[in-house]
Amino acid sequence: MFRALLTSRLQAAFTAAGIDLPEGFTPGVVIASDTRFGDYQSNAAMILAKQLKTNPRALAEQIKAALQVEDLCEKITVDGPGFLNLTLSPAALAQRLSVIVKDVHVGVPQVEKAKTIVVDFSAPNIAKPMHVGHIRSTFIGDSLARVARFIGHKVITDNHVGDWGTQFGMIIHGWKTQLDQSKLKADPIHELVSVYKAVNAAAKADEAVLETCKAELVKLQQGDAENLGIWKECVRLTLEQLEKVYGALDIKFDHYLGESFYNDALAPLVAEMLNQGIATISEGATVVFSDGSVKPENDPFLIRDKDEWKPAPCIIRKGDGGYLYATTDLATIDYRVKEWQADEIWYVVGAPQQLHFRQVFAAAQRRGITTKMIHIAFGSILGPDGKMFKTRSGETVGLLEVIDEAIERARTAADEKEQGLSDTEKDEIARIIGGGSVKYAELSQNRLTDYKFSWDKMLSLQGNTAPYLINAYVRTRSIFRKLDGEVTLTDDLAITEPAERALAMKLAQFAENAHDILDDHRPNLLANYLYELADTYHSFYEACHVLRSEGTARNTRLTLCEATSRVLKTGLGLLGIQTTERM
Repeated sequence: MFRALLTSRLQAAFTAAGIDLPEGFTPGVVIASDTRFGDYQSNAAMILAKQLKTNPRALAEQIKAALQVEDLCEKITVDGPGFLNLTLSPAALAQRLSVIVKDVHVGVPQVEKAKTIVVDFSAPNIAKPMHVGHIRSTFIGDSLARVARFIGHKVITDNHVGDWGTQFGMIIHGWKTQLDQSKLKADPIHELVSVYKAVNAAAKADEAVLETCKAELVKLQQGDAENLGIWKECVRLTLEQLEKVYGALDIKFDHYLGESFYNDALAPLVAEMLNQGIATISEGATVVFSDGSVKPENDPFLIRDKDEWKPAPCIIRKGDGGYLYATTDLATIDYRVKEWQADEIWYVVGAPQQLHFRQVFAAAQRRGITTKMIHIAFGSILGPDGKMFKTRSGETVGLLEVIDEAIERARTAADEKEQGLSDTEKDEIARIIGGGSVKYAELSQNRLTDYKFSWDKMLSLQGNTAPYLINAYVRTRSIFRKLDGEVTLTDDLAITEPAERALAMKLAQFAENAHDILDDHRPNLLANYLYELADTYHSFYEACHVLRSEGTARNTRLTLCEATSRVLKTGLGLLGIQTTERM
């Protein structure tokens, strides 16, 4: 990575120049904001000059004189108030290009210290269909897991499905009294949802029905054979449906350890927390209060009410003996740390759960857990009207329905462009374009912001969309299809044209981008990079003749096409998006 190399050389230059760095200050290099002055830049001299009370330009000149980058840069300048600008040499870019086309990781270095990272994402509920609300957790979690694994971490994906809770009392009662076996066989999840809705409505209207449901739940929790059998069948049917959805999305999980998996650990965990003094009994419930170890504004167990801080305890057992999500999450952390030796645990869950995770993480740390736990929050998907995305009838939109609709629209578009493709080929292209479009529409967004769902924008061949990027990949492959026989690329490269240089520079940045994604867990950084790469490639394609060039120029341009092809395919793959050779 050029940025890492230049940063290392810059830090060595400070030492060589005899400049003592203040504690906590690390000089760094970033991609230049204005490429007219260079490819990379550093404002270290400007920052340090204030602390040393010296002239920033003079300090920058001193650093420049000590900077040893002759093998990487053709020019170093000091500009403005003290920016240090570095321009890479064509030889360095050519060497990097050779690495990209030969390396299995397309020039992306592996992490120096691999971690075991557990990624908790998607987490649908048993006996309910996946809906559009699962898009963000599912796609963001899958992409982050792919990126972490790609750069060398050991990744364990765990789908913490909601397979235990009060709703099962209603589902079991409905199974016994209202279930239509023929409908269950035809569409199990739809029938289970219908049964649940009917019983829920009846329970609201009749207290006796509600009490019956509660009694069925108690029997389940006590291990009643009939109720346990019904519950297991609900789990089996739902997991079968989930596998179809995840299969259509090319998403795989290492584990499906739901809430029920941790049932036996809950009572001992609460007892241990009481014995350790971490939890206490309050009004019959077992809760965790603030221990006063952090400032009130940073304390998840306190809430500000007017001018005073009041307790906001985390409940781990209700007065009636029932356990909560916090209890299960604490037991889950124990398992992941003990059994999987997790260094980090990532929870890809919506922003409204922020307080819950702050409390759970704090409680776990008070129990001695040192594993790093991160809540990767996200906003909502909105309809064109700016409200929560729903069907015309007000129902939540099913995730599989969204994917099917995208594929159908992509297939219609394929029919409108007659390119001699068979129906089978069109179906496969539609599957790739449709599914990829839905994923990219999500992953190109900043995860913390809400965004509007738009079919037209999602499937457009123009702008920042999956079809545009996949089309750029197709264009790279079409060049090689036009060549007679197998092409052998060599290291005889000469980057001379501005468009060649711009593309080589953009390709080199993939090594940096792949690592930057995990700094703040933002797949949109990768999506934006790939869009810029596709744009840069199209500019190169228009400016530089590839097939009509000869000798070194031809080899260089074919190598740029091959490198672009490899980076686009790899990058889209990290977003969970497949590519197609024709479109």
